[in-house]
Amino acid sequence: MTVPGAEELARRKRLQVGPETVSNQASTDFPGHWPGENHEWNLDHFRENLKVQFYSTPPPDPLRPDVENTDPALDLTFSLIGVDTAIANAFRRILIAEVPTVAIETVFMLQNTSIIQDEVLSHRLGLIPLHGSRDGLRWMKWRNKPAEGGEEEPPSDYNCAQFTLEVDCSWQEGGKDRMRQGETDPNKLYVNHSVYAKDMVWVPIGKQHQLFKDDPIRAANPDILIAKMRPGQQIKLMMHAFKGVGKDHTKFSPVATASYRLMPAIDILKPITGADAKKFARCFPKGVIKLEKVSPEDAQKDPELQGKEGEAKAVVHDPMRDTVSRECLRHAEFKDKVRLGRIRDHFIFKIESTGQWNSDELFLESVRLLKIKALRVKRGLAEMT
Repeated sequence: MTVPGAEELARRKRLQVGPETVSNQASTDFPGHWPGENHEWNLDHFRENLKVQFYSTPPPDPLRPDVENTDPALDLTFSLIGVDTAIANAFRRILIAEVPTVAIETVFMLQNTSIIQDEVLSHRLGLIPLHGSRDGLRWMKWRNKPAEGGEEEPPSDYNCAQFTLEVDCSWQEGGKDRMRQGETDPNKLYVNHSVYAKDMVWVPIGKQHQLFKDDPIRAANPDILIAKMRPGQQIKLMMHAFKGVGKDHTKFSPVATASYRLMPAIDILKPITGADAKKFARCFPKGVIKLEKVSPEDAQKDPELQGKEGEAKAVVHDPMRDTVSRECLRHAEFKDKVRLGRIRDHFIFKIESTGQWNSDELFLESVRLLKIKALRVKRGLAEMT
């Protein structure tokens, strides 16, 4: 059995990005296993290489650099290092499709004289994310779907959350006179002209009053606009919310986005100084490349920097901000001076919660669900043998 050197291991982890192509992207038949080498599973080796790094101050999204993360509980960025792509993608798919949430499933339309059709209004209500006590949501049971020709399981406090919505639009006092005078602001003319998610009223059933008394079930964002109305129009309905998962319908998905990208790698092979350094920095998003002055120590270490003390020198500052645009590879002066790539086992995850779960809780829940899947497979193999 051969033992690969450090240089070979580093090469295997690096995807090479060229001006037009990407190389070294293919994997072996069994990821991480190479012919003639011993890749026996070793828990201690896995522990040494596995790293999960959470960022207290999330780095900016390179595709949306001007958008700040205003709520860290709902917007999480972390690095998952030392696992295969299949594992990282399993977490992503579980986050999107298998973490259970509660969403509105049935709408009983008692009155709707707004301009929104019943089916469109019901669809909008179903997509409103709901928030409530975690313990209470875990306590709620799944509603069993009826077999063909069978009867549906009746709603109860164990499997159903009930809401009502009753809004009437009317004129404000003196609103008609102000309209005749040319006023167009609906806030000065009408009462209840806009229906928001905060107008949904939760009606506790049975034990739900105790389980959700500290954190009642409600819309995750109270300012979601449901409909607009004018005087004389009314919406009156009742809703039943049930437990579900994203693979049944996207309204049950707890995330707005769950994605990952590989960590960019930028290697400056030869010094880039002076005007070239400034041009090189402009080839990357802001913050990726930093300009530093060439010090006497730098000149002693690198013969190419001798006589350039005090000039600007390009150094890699924050590769996480890079989008691997390849712009620097299109300039002849940077040929053979820079090498771009991505690290194969360094995944930068981004989870944006819809509000039902905190983002860090979502990742831990995906780990728990993957563990349950592995135990299920393990039991199946044990029964086969």
